[in-house]
Amino acid sequence: MSVFDAPDYDNHEQVIFVNEPDVGLRAIIAVHSTRLGPGLGGCRMWPYTSEAEAIRDVLRLSKGMTYKSAILDCGLGGGKSVIIGDPAKQKTPELFQAMGRWIDTLGKRYIVGEDIGTNPLDMKEIRATTECVSCLRKQDGGYGDPAPLTALGVFSAIRAGSEHLYGSDDLSGARVAVQGVGNVGLNLCRLLCEAGADVVVCDVNGDNLQAAVSELAVATVAPDAIYDADMDIFAPCAMGAVLNDQTIPRLSARIVAGAANNQLDQDRHGQALAERGVAYLPDYVANGGGLISCAAEWYRKDIAAVPDKVRGIHDTCLSILERAEVESVTPSHAADRMAEERFRNLDD
Repeated sequence: MSVFDAPDYDNHEQVIFVNEPDVGLRAIIAVHSTRLGPGLGGCRMWPYTSEAEAIRDVLRLSKGMTYKSAILDCGLGGGKSVIIGDPAKQKTPELFQAMGRWIDTLGKRYIVGEDIGTNPLDMKEIRATTECVSCLRKQDGGYGDPAPLTALGVFSAIRAGSEHLYGSDDLSGARVAVQGVGNVGLNLCRLLCEAGADVVVCDVNGDNLQAAVSELAVATVAPDAIYDADMDIFAPCAMGAVLNDQTIPRLSARIVAGAANNQLDQDRHGQALAERGVAYLPDYVANGGGLISCAAEWYRKDIAAVPDKVRGIHDTCLSILERAEVESVTPSHAADRMAEERFRNLDD
């Protein structure tokens, strides 16, 4: 099979492999589509177990960014990059500056931001060698950490799921299990606790877990036990592919909405959730708050208007759930159709 026909390749416009041994940089940059604008997407740094795993991750993530940008009407396309390495041990200014130089060769086709394993300080280093950067700190010319806005988007999606199922977006007393309490997950927990929800959390990082417990009235469980927690709502905010044949039967939740990318291990798992009566809010819509913030930063739009646009994820999610019911498809398929219609409209 040709690489161009492989399922994960999925009509990507451009994929480049980067290798600079002198600075320890091994990376992949994938541009899925620039039809609606430059492909914006974060740079993930992760100790992948194989190059094949890294390739699959960057291709799936960049396609997701295309659909996310389209459905949220951000004036952007989709791209993503991954650096193969341990972010706790292998980060250097030289590594990120080299990454910036490679991004710059793409001529504004790809705009980078932070992702798992990277942060605004890393974006500052990339900015030293290319202007194609978003998610910068305010003191570095950006709009600041997008994590609170990502969390606001997820919170808005959860409220939409509640309104769709129960006729009310009141979350007081709702039992919510949050998987991963890093920057986004912790901000989401704050919003949930303020709304009166009962929250249980897990995280593989002990420091993250301690920070959540110290600040908020949350319970904790071991990472694998989160699937068995007594919950109404499940919010995956860590790694992807957590909704699979093994975990879905263990969930008691009626709503799934989180910040993690590619939560469904396979497309058929969206149908598995639907068959259990679960309202699944597609991840690339629910976690779109950060993209809205980064898009505003790239186009230098008024930051004061961004929170209201992020809260609009609530109405988008309601439209997705309603369309899924009318067309007898999963919410994922309904969301994909809505995004793809933007591409078709471009051709009209």
